[in-house]
Amino acid sequence: MSQPAQATARPNVRVVLFGLMIAMMLAMLDNMIVSTALPRIVFEFGGAGHFTWVVTAYVLGTTVSTPIWGKLGDLYGRKAVFLTSVVVFLVGSALCGMAGSSFLGGANDGMIELIAFRAVQGLGAGGLMVGVMAIIGDLVPPRERGRYQGMIAGIMAIAMVAGPLVGGFITDHLSWRWAFYVNLPLGGLALLVLATTMHLPKYRTEHKIDWLGAALLSVGITAIVLVTTWGGNEYDWTSPQILGLAVLAGAALVTFGFVEWRAAEPILPLGLFANRNFTLISVLGFLLGFAMFGAMNFLPLYQQTVQGASATNSGLLLLPLMFGMLVVSLVVGRTITKTGRYRAFPIIGGVVMTAGMGLLTRLDLHTSKTESSLYMIVLGVGMGFLMQTSMLIAQNSVEQKDLGAASGAATFFRSIGGSFGVSLFGAIFANRLAGSAAGAAFDGKGGGEGGAMDLEKLKELASPVREVVLGALADAISHVFFWAVLCTVAVPVLAWFIKEVPLRSTNDTPPAGTTPDDQAEAALGKAPVA
Repeated sequence: MSQPAQATARPNVRVVLFGLMIAMMLAMLDNMIVSTALPRIVFEFGGAGHFTWVVTAYVLGTTVSTPIWGKLGDLYGRKAVFLTSVVVFLVGSALCGMAGSSFLGGANDGMIELIAFRAVQGLGAGGLMVGVMAIIGDLVPPRERGRYQGMIAGIMAIAMVAGPLVGGFITDHLSWRWAFYVNLPLGGLALLVLATTMHLPKYRTEHKIDWLGAALLSVGITAIVLVTTWGGNEYDWTSPQILGLAVLAGAALVTFGFVEWRAAEPILPLGLFANRNFTLISVLGFLLGFAMFGAMNFLPLYQQTVQGASATNSGLLLLPLMFGMLVVSLVVGRTITKTGRYRAFPIIGGVVMTAGMGLLTRLDLHTSKTESSLYMIVLGVGMGFLMQTSMLIAQNSVEQKDLGAASGAATFFRSIGGSFGVSLFGAIFANRLAGSAAGAAFDGKGGGEGGAMDLEKLKELASPVREVVLGALADAISHVFFWAVLCTVAVPVLAWFIKEVPLRSTNDTPPAGTTPDDQAEAALGKAPVA
C-alpha cells in the first residue's frame, strides 16, 4: 500500500488557497467570458454554422480529461500534475487568442483553429477543476475541509456573475482576443504562487497508466457529449448519426467497465462504487448537474427576452441566486468544520432546491424582477447546501490514495449531467415553443438565421404580436423548470440514504482491510483499528 510522507503544507495553506482560487476562477470564468465574445468572433471569422463548437470543444476537452487528470495526480503526485494542467490551459489560451492571426497563417481558417485550440484549453481546464478539489483534500483533513470548499463554492458563484460582465467589457473596449489573453497574467501568478509555496504529502505508488481504459473512456465520453450536443439540433434524435454515436458510447463504456476490473491502476477504480455513499453521491451529482446547469441556462434567456434586460444586466440579475449560494456555502462549510456533521445538508438542499425550481415554474409574461429575484434566492440557497457538501462526502468515502480519482469522478458525473441537461431541456424548450400559437410568428418574424433568436428583430415586432411571442417564450421557459422539478425531487430522496460516516481529523492512509466506518472512528479517536 502507498504510504504518505509527512505533510509540511499546513502552515502555508492560506497562501496555497490563494493560488488555487485563481486557478479555479480561470476555469470557471473562461467559458462565460468567451460566450459574451462569441458574436464578435463570428462577425470577424464567419462560420456561424460552427460557432457552437467553440463552446462544445471546450466542454468536451474538460469532460474527457477530468477523470484522467484525477488519476494521474494519484499516481505521480498532485503538485506536478496540477501545474502541468495550468501550463496546458495557458498554452491553449494563448493559442486561442492568436487564432486566425497572421502569426498562424491568416484568418481563412480562424474558426477551425479556434475550435481546435479551445479543445486544448479544455484539456487543461479539466485538470484545474479536479486538481483544486483534490489538493484541498491533501492539505486539509475532511473534518476541516468544509470551510475551504465553501470558499471554493463562493468563487464559483462570483465567476458565474463576473463572467458575462468581464466578457462584455473586454469585447467592447479591447478585443475578443483578450477574452483569452486575460488568462495569461492571472494564470502566471497562480503558477508562481503554487510552484513556490505548495508542498503536498507524497505517496509512493507503482506507476502503470491504464492507457486502454483512458482511450475507451475518452471515446465513450466524446460520443455522449456529441449525442447531447447534436441531438435535436444538428440531427434528429432518431437519425443514423445520433443512434450510431449512442451505440458507440454504450459499447465503449461497457468495454471500459470490463477493462477497469482487470487493470492494475484503473483510471476510474470501479471498486469505489462498492461504497454506498460514493455511489449515492455520484448519482446525486449527475442529477444536480442535470437540473442545475441545464435549467439555469434559461434564466438569462428569460431576463433578456421577456424582462427586456441587456446581456450585461442579465448577469447582474443573477446576483440574488449567487448571493444565496455564496452565503449558504460559507455557513454550511463552517458548520461542518465545527460539528463534523453533514448528512442533513444535502437533504435540506434537495428540498429547498426543488422548491426553488417549483417557484420558477411560475415565471410568466408579467412576473416582476423582484418576484423572480426572490425565486432565484431560494434556488441559490438550495444549491449552497449541495454544491461542495457532495464533493466532501465523495472524498470522505475513499482512502487518501484514491482522492484524485474520487474527486475526478464526482466532477465528471456532475459535468455529464449538465451536458445531458442542456441538450434535453433545450429540446423540451424548442418543442414547447414550436407547438405554441406564437411559434410560427416567432420563427417567421422574430427569428434570426436558422431560427436563431434575434433580440433586435424581436423588439421590432408590433406590440400585440410581440406580447404573444414573449408569452410563448415565458411559457416554454417555465415548462423547462417544471421538468427540472421532476429531476430535483429525487435529490433529497437519495440523500436520505447517505450514511453519516464521521469526518476524519487526519489525512493518514488507514490500514488495509478496515471499513470506512472503522477508519473514520479511528481517526477521531473513538475506536481502535486493528
